[in-house]
Amino acid sequence: MRAILTAAATAAALAILPAAASAFCGFYVARGDAKLFNEASKVVMVRDGNRTVLTMANDFRGDVRDFALVVPAPTVLKREQIHVAENGVIDHLDAYSAPRLVEYFDEDPCLLRLRRMAEPSPGTMATAAAPPQEKRARSLGVTIEAQYTVGEYDILILSAEQSDGLATWLVENGYRIPDGAAPVLGSYIAQGMKFFVARVNIKEHAKTGNAYLRPLQIAFESKKFMLPIRLGTVNARGKQDLLLWTLTRKGRVETANYRTVRLPTGQTIPTYIKAKFGDTYKAIFAAAVAKEGGAAVMMEYAWDMGWCDPCAADPLSARELRQLGVFWMGRDDAAGAQDVFVTRLHLRYDAESFPEDLRLIETGDRQNFQGRYVLRHAWTGRPSCAEARDYLAGLPARYEREARTLAGLTGWDIGAIREEMARAGTPPGEPGPWWKNIRDEDR
Repeated sequence: MRAILTAAATAAALAILPAAASAFCGFYVARGDAKLFNEASKVVMVRDGNRTVLTMANDFRGDVRDFALVVPAPTVLKREQIHVAENGVIDHLDAYSAPRLVEYFDEDPCLLRLRRMAEPSPGTMATAAAPPQEKRARSLGVTIEAQYTVGEYDILILSAEQSDGLATWLVENGYRIPDGAAPVLGSYIAQGMKFFVARVNIKEHAKTGNAYLRPLQIAFESKKFMLPIRLGTVNARGKQDLLLWTLTRKGRVETANYRTVRLPTGQTIPTYIKAKFGDTYKAIFAAAVAKEGGAAVMMEYAWDMGWCDPCAADPLSARELRQLGVFWMGRDDAAGAQDVFVTRLHLRYDAESFPEDLRLIETGDRQNFQGRYVLRHAWTGRPSCAEARDYLAGLPARYEREARTLAGLTGWDIGAIREEMARAGTPPGEPGPWWKNIRDEDR
C-alpha cells in the first residue's frame, strides 16, 4: 500500500473556522459605534516550569482604528516582555497539526498472496502617561503601571481596585465595553491580576504596509498554568471556537477543570468525502462536541515536533519555534527540531458551557495522537485468483461499513450517504434485515 496525504482536503480542514472577528481569551472593545464580535481565535502557549510565552492571533475584520484588546495578565509586563509575531508561523503550526485525510490504494490481492508466500517465517521605548490621565485613573482606583509602543500597537498595563472603576476608565478613554464585562473584570481584580490593553497605533501600522494585524506575544512567569477565556464570552454572539496549541518539553497538555477528550480518529470513510472534507470535518467535530454535552475540550493532535506520520505539513524549524517563544531551543535553524511536544486543543464554548477559565496541566505523556480519517480506494482489476474474487465479493459489505462509520461520526442520514456513494460509483451492499441494525459493534 502507499499512503498519500490529500493536500486539497487538508486545506479545506484548515478553513473550517468562521471568518469573523475573533478575540482570543480577552474581549474586543470598540471605539464609537463599531460592533465587534469574537467568534474564533488562535492561541499558542509555550510553557516550561513557571515560564510562559503567549501568542495571540486575531482575525479582526474592520477599520483598525476600532481595534482594541483587553487581556488579564498575572503581572506587570516590561517592554521587553511584549513582542509582535508573524501570522505565517501560526499558520504553519496550524497546517502541521490539522486533522487530516489520508488515502490508501488497495493492491492486486493476487500479488499480495505471492508476496506473503515469499516472506520468511516470523522468528519600542516607554513613554509617560499624561498627568491628567493618571490623576483621573487614580480617582477611579486604576493605575497605569506601564505604557509602551510595540510594533503597530500601543500597549497599556493597568491594575485596578474595583471593576466599576476600570470599566469607567475604559469608557472615558474611548473604549466601548460590552454589557456584562464588569463582573468578570472584578473576578480577575480579586485574583490580583493586571490588564494588558492593546490598541492599534495608526502611524506605526501604516509603516508595516500590512492590511492585517499581526499577532501579539507576551512572556511572563506564573505558577498558574491557565488561559483566561471568560472575557471572551462577554461580547460573543453565541458559541465560539478556540484553537489552543501548547508547546512544552515534557509531553501532552490537557485541561484540569474540564474533560479533555480525544477526537474520534482512524476510521475509514467513503472515498467521495475527498471532495468535501471541510464540511465533513465540521460535522465530525460538532457531533463529537454534542456527544460530550458541549462541555469538553477536544484534543486534535499531540506529537513530538521532530517528526510526523503522515505529515500535513513539515515540522516547524528551530527558527520558527523560537519565534513562537520556545526559549530553550538552540540556534540551529534546521527543520525537524527536537525537544518540543505540541498539543492541539479545540473547544467550542460560551459562558454557560465553560463558566471557568481553562486550567492546564502538563501530563508528561508523550504518546502520539492525531485526528485522521482514511480513504481506501478499491482495486479494480480483473481477478486471476481466488483471493481476488473473494476480495471483490466483499467490497459491498466494506462500503456499507464505511457508510455506517460516516453516519456515526457525523450524524448524517445513512440513506443520503448511500445515495452519494452510489453516485460516486461505490454503492454499499444491501442493508439487510432490520434486526441487523441493532448492534453495529457485532459487525
